[in-house]
Amino acid sequence: MPGLTVDDLQKVKEKHNREFSLKEGAYRARITVHMGTCGLASGAGKIMAAFKDEAANAGIKDIILTSSGCAGLCAREPMATVEAVHQPAVRYVDLNAQKIKEIFKEHVMGGTPLEKYAITIGSDEDAPFFRHQVLRVLRNKGLLDPERLDEYIARDGYQAAAKALTQMAPEEIVKVIKDSGLRGRGGAGFPTGLKWEFASKVASTVKYMLCNGDEGDPGAFMDRSVMEADPHAVIEGMIIGARAIGAHNGYIYVRAEYPLAVKRLQMAIEKCCELGLLGKNILGSGFDFDLEIYQGAGAFVCGEETALMRSIEGKRGMPRPRPPFPAVKGLWDKPSVLNNVETLAQVPLIISNGAEWYRSLGTEKSPGTKVFAITGAVNNVGLIEVPMGMPLRTIIYDIGGGMNKGRKFKAVQMGGPSGGCIPENLLDLPVTYEDIVKTGAIMGSGGMVVMDDNNCMVSTAKFFLEFTADESCGKCVPCRVGTRILLDMLTDITEGRGKEGDIETLEDLSRDIISSSLCGLGQTAPNPILTTIRYFRDEYKSHIEDKWCKSGICRNLCTFFIDEKTCTGCGACLRACPSKAVVGEKKKPHNITQDICIHCRACYEACKFNSIKISPAEAHEDEMAKVKSEK
Repeated sequence: MPGLTVDDLQKVKEKHNREFSLKEGAYRARITVHMGTCGLASGAGKIMAAFKDEAANAGIKDIILTSSGCAGLCAREPMATVEAVHQPAVRYVDLNAQKIKEIFKEHVMGGTPLEKYAITIGSDEDAPFFRHQVLRVLRNKGLLDPERLDEYIARDGYQAAAKALTQMAPEEIVKVIKDSGLRGRGGAGFPTGLKWEFASKVASTVKYMLCNGDEGDPGAFMDRSVMEADPHAVIEGMIIGARAIGAHNGYIYVRAEYPLAVKRLQMAIEKCCELGLLGKNILGSGFDFDLEIYQGAGAFVCGEETALMRSIEGKRGMPRPRPPFPAVKGLWDKPSVLNNVETLAQVPLIISNGAEWYRSLGTEKSPGTKVFAITGAVNNVGLIEVPMGMPLRTIIYDIGGGMNKGRKFKAVQMGGPSGGCIPENLLDLPVTYEDIVKTGAIMGSGGMVVMDDNNCMVSTAKFFLEFTADESCGKCVPCRVGTRILLDMLTDITEGRGKEGDIETLEDLSRDIISSSLCGLGQTAPNPILTTIRYFRDEYKSHIEDKWCKSGICRNLCTFFIDEKTCTGCGACLRACPSKAVVGEKKKPHNITQDICIHCRACYEACKFNSIKISPAEAHEDEMAKVKSEK
């Protein structure tokens, strides 16, 4: 099949819009079931089947039934969007088979949207979760079928690549990206245009354009969602980058734990090869670029660029000292540029609209938008995109919907295991690279884990150290040995063996590891410790001096008991207790048998009357004596 030309792109767009537009006499409605990983895990496949069954039973054929990737609001999956002729689009959430029957009958067939199941009708302004967002990277979120190339082209896909390949010289492309101020969204925030410029100036007949889709941070799913929902945006960004630096070969490095992303990327690459958007003479421009997927085995260290390149080479994923930097000596010792998924998805928009347009959002040093995966103790868990400079408070309370179950905010972890915990008194901080770094955290790739007052910050630091110590490649001593020493100390503190001077030792050793580790993994691994000590030092002191974990997370440092004055005898704690430690009669105060209590917090979480109390283990007898005397 002959390859597409620039003129063909417009023809494909017009043909698609002509054949799939909602108009009387053609299609009465379009139903889009959002089928990213989050949607599929929540039952989106059954929702799609239910819509098909309803259409078949009604004998209706003038309906477009399609799918898309994640629509963003993962907490309300499964979701579907219904668009009918002459009516606003309606987003339905928390769907099940019974709701599908009603929606199909009343809305699809009857023309009356069901507000009781909808989160937005017509405008995303109806819901705070969507209202404060500005979609650039996620511009096609929930709007196109990622497995259909014509749908991407119909939304001006590959027009930026056509412009870059046929109207711009490589140095012009680099200049636009430099002028835009685009910074790498993988974590460090290095200027993208500067990286491209370095590689473009190296004389070599072989260069490589690489995409980092590894995304190993716990709680992060930004890149995965983009690859699943809009794979062509990433491919188009890579074509433009390859043209800018003079590369003719590229790899997308994706962890094998992302099977849906791998599947959709592979389908997109194959379709592009078939139609001449990859391979020889792309769009008749004379430029060649071949692209393939490399599946990683899930090693966190392979998120570091030199380790990732060694992994592609078939070697053990271990970083090497820099310089020389990959722009000079990278994959197979050839000049290479590595950008992450989100960075590359921004590139087509910048080429199409210009540097000034891109700078119209964000701040001077951190322009544009940033995609975050907001998770944890918030009501609206999901994928969001906001202008740089937006305060954390707006993200967590307006977009995130505030704290789940009415709990009190305690901290937000940014930057994953390489980041840090930001406390409540810094919630009005603008989200920019420079402001986040001042807190001791980092922007990272965009994971944002919100924690409430049930969290123990010492235990939180221990959790992330367990991850980084386990993921260390072992090449350099500071990271290999140092993180283990830190982890052992945190384990002692959380198990009641902490001693005077431990806090200072943790701080000193952390700084030594940061200054002497070979790569970013070791250089940032102590961040969770340093930030939790910085903002929650009293919790470390309580663990060490009082042998008490006030949140009840560290089992050796707490005792659970029931306040007889407020206990109603509802039985919720008794039913929740897995060890049968809670005893008592109905409508009478219950008690916890301490000898068999396993400190699992199940009773604490189940009680609606705040009758389950936490005290230091050795203080329990005094506490009970006080309660009895007050009676």
